[in-house]
Amino acid sequence: MYTYFLAGHSRLPQGMAAQNILTITVEIDKKYGVIVEASCTLATEHGRDYVGKLLKGYSLQDGIQDVVEHVQAYYRGKAAHALSAALRDLYIQYENSVLGLRA
Repeated sequence: MYTYFLAGHSRLPQGMAAQNILTITVEIDKKYGVIVEASCTLATEHGRDYVGKLLKGYSLQDGIQDVVEHVQAYYRGKAAHALSAALRDLYIQYENSVLGLRA
């Protein structure tokens, strides 16, 4: 395998969905940390696809701030803050697991 699978989690705003946890999953290239595929647990397929498109192509080796800013700039739904929090959690997983393997 030439990729890693990572997930980040956060809470959705109250009353937004039956489940109140948002999960973002990404498949990243092992060598460069580039997001090659992404998904999330938003309620609609359209929302899930849109977030996936927003995340593809970013390298986690460059940090998470640019990714968060990109999502905040283009995603205008109620889950924007939850998406940002899930991305930050995902990046912590990246630092702890993937970067830890390289040390």
